[in-house]
Amino acid sequence: MMSQRTTQMRIVHNHHEQHQDKFVDARNLPGLDFVKKTLSQKTGSFGMMTRPHIVDFRERLKERKSTYLHFTFRRLIAILLVIVTISIMVWLLFFSPLFRLTADDISVAGSNEWVSEEKIASIASTQVNKSLFLVSSQEVINQLNDIPGVTEAKVVKDFPHSLYVTVHAQRPAAMLKTSDNTMLTAVDAKGRVLNSVAHASTQGIPVIEVVDVQRSLNNCAVLEAVKIVSSLPESLRSRITKVSAKTQDSVETELGDVKRTIVWGNASQLELKKAIVTKIIDDSSKIGNKQRLDVSAPVRPILK
Repeated sequence: MMSQRTTQMRIVHNHHEQHQDKFVDARNLPGLDFVKKTLSQKTGSFGMMTRPHIVDFRERLKERKSTYLHFTFRRLIAILLVIVTISIMVWLLFFSPLFRLTADDISVAGSNEWVSEEKIASIASTQVNKSLFLVSSQEVINQLNDIPGVTEAKVVKDFPHSLYVTVHAQRPAAMLKTSDNTMLTAVDAKGRVLNSVAHASTQGIPVIEVVDVQRSLNNCAVLEAVKIVSSLPESLRSRITKVSAKTQDSVETELGDVKRTIVWGNASQLELKKAIVTKIIDDSSKIGNKQRLDVSAPVRPILK
């Protein structure tokens, strides 16, 4: 910039020296359009700003609009990709056949003749056609625990689409039998019916003779008898061949192997009564030839 101005000054000086003794026609002097030159410059001699850069606001507005449209477009594309990805994942995990539970994918273990496999499978089958992620294990467990005789239930999911159901089913606390019927009704310790079977083995299971099975389920005497026999240790319970309960305070059990009868009365102070029976019933030095042990009043047991 400075060199250009110096050159121009030299030209003017040379012309002045050449024509200092002559008439100078101003029209022949080199023209310098300082206004045009200044408008074309952006900085001065020392880098100082001489005039602002002229901005075309219409172009700038077009640029801003274009930038905004590109940004909005990219943002919409990103949102759509997220929505599509989430939709695919939801379909894959919850609605696709990959994780869908079918009846053939349910395995049952722990059933017995009183708690049937069909009953357990029918409860587990309420979850069929659901994704394994949506199968409620706790709901199945709660329903299984409501089955009389089931003491514990466990449900395990095996991805991608299998379900394992395991139950611990107890033997009946007692069998209800009417004198004119070969059908036996199994009940648990709470007096709930397990099922009814014909010609089932009663080995080790106390049998209670009743007049009517349905009525006996609401009979306090029968329920008291069930409560007593279900609490007995297996070593004693398996020896019982007969249970009678004319009233709720006159429950009796008969041990078939020694032909002795135990009078329990009711289920009060049951732990003390069981301790007395266990100590006396097989001790010949205490029971001698007596055939009847009455512990209905446990503080004063009676041998007859």
